[in-house]
Amino acid sequence: MSERYGYALVHFVEDQHGHAEKIYLSLSRGDDPLRWRRLNGGEAVLESVAGTTGVRDPHIIRRHDGSGYHIIATDLCVWAGGPVLDWDAMSRNGSRDLVIWDSPDLVHWSEPRYVTVAPENAGMAWAPEAHYDEDSGDYLVYWSSKLYYDASRTGTSYSRILAAHTSDFVTFTPAQVALDQGVEVIDMTVYVEDAQDPQPGRVHRIAKDNDPQGRGIFHEVGREFFGPFTPVAEGVGREIAEGIEAPLIFRDNQEARWYLWVDSYELDPQGYRVLTTTDLGAGAWVPLQGIELPAATKHGTVLPLTRAEYDALDGARFD
Repeated sequence: MSERYGYALVHFVEDQHGHAEKIYLSLSRGDDPLRWRRLNGGEAVLESVAGTTGVRDPHIIRRHDGSGYHIIATDLCVWAGGPVLDWDAMSRNGSRDLVIWDSPDLVHWSEPRYVTVAPENAGMAWAPEAHYDEDSGDYLVYWSSKLYYDASRTGTSYSRILAAHTSDFVTFTPAQVALDQGVEVIDMTVYVEDAQDPQPGRVHRIAKDNDPQGRGIFHEVGREFFGPFTPVAEGVGREIAEGIEAPLIFRDNQEARWYLWVDSYELDPQGYRVLTTTDLGAGAWVPLQGIELPAATKHGTVLPLTRAEYDALDGARFD
């Protein structure tokens, strides 16, 4: 990839009084990962017109060959029923689809398509992410699902992480369980070290243990996505707030520093807070002050850019 410059953030906006469950793009101010502005005049760049008509938790990935980009997102409209939220119903009888867009250039996007990825006994498919898998030569896509004993989804359950392979983000292999810890685990993000990192090929998975007495946001390290992992940190970000989720991780373009953002639903205003480390393998995450990010910027992904990508987004018009 060409020399990196700047960052893009794909996200949604929390708005219980309106309908902001759409796709937004924010751009760093220059090459500064702590200063941001929303593109498109602050308005959404994409929206869902079918399914639940809401999209949350978007993730953006650049194709391995550089030929384009995909956004995948949760098919969920939380505020459709008003201010009282029924999370059990949404996670028991929710959509099993992902909402997917394609683009050749980050500016012009396809119409959304809705692809069923979770099995019939799953209650939902939330917070999808993806990365290129060098071993299989395609993409691993993973998300949170509650699994029930029958297709009617009766009884109790908890969220696991499911995964599937795809080469084109159109067809997917049958889902398999990637992470089941016997308690509710959601919002898994994965960082695979490359040639710029200390140990190329090392895999980091960071997720939220949602049990009230659980580990909170935890960080584990392994060598293979489906292989064994070693815990290196838990309770990450608790000095910021208990009510945090949706971790995202990325590397600084200019130095050996990594950022971990966590999404606060407890603090006012809601939105991302930042931790950082210069020792990725130790999971020594330290809170960082001074981020400039519009309030209510929620659950998404940061994509480090090339200068050409940055310039294209900087002057973009989204129709």
